[in-house]
Amino acid sequence: MKNILLIGGSHGIGLTIIEQLKESHKIYVASRSNDSLDHGNITHIPFDVTKDELDLSKLPEQIDGFVYCPGSINLKPFKMMSMDTFTEDMQLNFFCLVKVVKEIIGRMSDDSSMVFFSTVAVGTGMPFHTSVAAAKGAIEGFAKSMAAEYAPKTRVNVIAPSLVDTPLAKRLLNNDKKREAMGERHPMKRVGETSDIANIAVFLLSDKSSWMTGQIIGVDGGLSTLNVN
Repeated sequence: MKNILLIGGSHGIGLTIIEQLKESHKIYVASRSNDSLDHGNITHIPFDVTKDELDLSKLPEQIDGFVYCPGSINLKPFKMMSMDTFTEDMQLNFFCLVKVVKEIIGRMSDDSSMVFFSTVAVGTGMPFHTSVAAAKGAIEGFAKSMAAEYAPKTRVNVIAPSLVDTPLAKRLLNNDKKREAMGERHPMKRVGETSDIANIAVFLLSDKSSWMTGQIIGVDGGLSTLNVN
């Protein structure tokens, strides 16, 4: 039974990943809340990634899979973006990720896998995304360098979604008109579901992706590569 560590995971994509893995993996979830995590194979570790030190004594000596879930969506015109917003987005999305990775990298097993999250807006320039795209772009560069440095022991891949129906995106999808408009932007004519992203994350954590590392995988309803409108 593999040991999987998720930072975040009480809601949204992380929770869906857990639902898919919990029957066949030992899962450690370091997050602020313990909602919906009542299962014999799940160990919850109270943890605020922006404030707390990760309690390594609660983790196994060998970690087979790692997923970093925390993220932000701050969409505003650049002239309305404060420096504090850029700093906070970079801190949550990137620097906190690096901090945790430094703490656990020594415990990653042979043939282990790390999964990070970016955004379609890094590879496809979009207005009002300057802060989040900058922070997620840092993740993509970091992941490729880590993949090169730690191959073949640890694989490192990144999922770059478009808009997904999660609590984080609630403000953008809080009525039917908004949801329809957001869906129409995508060639697949809908926004993403958490399962769309979790399915790829679970694949990347599994041995089925054992020849994949250093990849940025777009799961975005075709938005990054197709123009059908």
